[in-house]
Amino acid sequence: MASADLRQELICPVCWEIYIDPVNLKCGHSFCQDCIIRQLLTQKGSGGYSCPQCQEAFQEWPALHRNIALRNVAEHFLTKPSTSLKSRRCSVHKLELKHYCSTDAACICDQCSEEEHQDHQVEPLEDASEKKKKELRDVRQKLSTRREAAEGRVQSLQERRKKVQEKNDGEAERVTALFRDLKRQLEDLEKRILNELSKEAERISGLISDLVDQLVIRQGELSRKMRDIEHELCRMTDPLTVLQELDTSEFCDAEEEVNEDQERLDGQLRDGGDLDVAGISRTLRTGVSHITGANVCFYIQEAADLLLEENTAHNDLHISEDRKTASYAPNQQHPEAPERFHWFTQVLSSQSFSCGRHYWEVDVERSEYWSIGMCYPSIDREGYQSQIECNKKSWCLRRSYDRYSVIHDGEWVWVHDNISIERVRIYLDYEAGTLSFYALCDPIRLLHTFSATFTEPLHAALRLWNGCVKISGGRQEV
Repeated sequence: MASADLRQELICPVCWEIYIDPVNLKCGHSFCQDCIIRQLLTQKGSGGYSCPQCQEAFQEWPALHRNIALRNVAEHFLTKPSTSLKSRRCSVHKLELKHYCSTDAACICDQCSEEEHQDHQVEPLEDASEKKKKELRDVRQKLSTRREAAEGRVQSLQERRKKVQEKNDGEAERVTALFRDLKRQLEDLEKRILNELSKEAERISGLISDLVDQLVIRQGELSRKMRDIEHELCRMTDPLTVLQELDTSEFCDAEEEVNEDQERLDGQLRDGGDLDVAGISRTLRTGVSHITGANVCFYIQEAADLLLEENTAHNDLHISEDRKTASYAPNQQHPEAPERFHWFTQVLSSQSFSCGRHYWEVDVERSEYWSIGMCYPSIDREGYQSQIECNKKSWCLRRSYDRYSVIHDGEWVWVHDNISIERVRIYLDYEAGTLSFYALCDPIRLLHTFSATFTEPLHAALRLWNGCVKISGGRQEV
């Protein structure tokens, strides 16, 4: 009875066999080491671990402590000699089993060894048993060595996992602090940019208000002169008096003054009457780059540099091998092509833009007469309407006789006369419907912004009468 009770205490609650290499959990319950590891592995990924017997929970993989005393008792119970083994006898001769036949792997008696096992390899039962035990001990030692190596590996991996978790916690805290600081700096930058935008809008609003006031004053002066003319017309009924006494030069001078004032006001509005979106973008780009410590540019990718399409080039234009430079050179004898310009010395880019924000630049210092802009691919290739200054399908900046103007559909607007432009930037925001021209001097100067609703892809367009112009490159921005 005592032996049965002891055996019950030596049973693993998982496999229901006598303990092999028993280990304890923190809660005190014991299991075969292999059994509890298998149980814990089934719980991996569930958010925690628990004891299979009492269900006590553990947040992390629990430590397994060897129960040496329980192991010794279990091993002693397993190796306790059986009393029934000595009482076994040969089933044939009813004699005591004293020998072991390794040929047939059978325990035999004396008579068996003299008869059917006479020519077999037979040895005393005790000697064979010791050999078998030695083999088992060797195998056990090898398995024990492998198990210890596996335990060492498990412990090493658990320590590594712990270090990774600790490192992760530290890095997460550092990243959180970094982004907290970046967020604060970005919020400060946002406030500064919005403040600059507000000031810029107030400046333009003030400029427009001043112009409105000037126009109201001029309107009053014109009304007075109109009243004076009406008075004179009513007073002078004799044709001779009208011709001899009425001096119209004063009124003509007033008309010239009105035209001069109107041109001056228009010039002021062109020079500073629009938000400098490109300048605000540069400030934003510089601010973000400073905050992040990286050269941040707000573009998706650099677009392929613009290339000139030779099949569109007029016969008086030479296109360089790299398709970047257009030069005025008569009689090039280009092959016939349906898209080629025949009336005016123009050429288009092979690339087109149908969405997004883009800019490209042109070196113009080696030409005195040119037009640069963008147009739809459906622009005419012959006739007066094919020139990029004279149709609804193109927008351009032109230089002629040291004067600059922007043109769309034959309408000319003069821009600065007192600058010398060596490099031009064309900035397109397709969705916003804006096309801006900048003089790349110091500081960069906005020359003009067209507003339109674009309905086709836009190609870069060049026209020149002497010298050459060269495309520098292009970018695509978000």
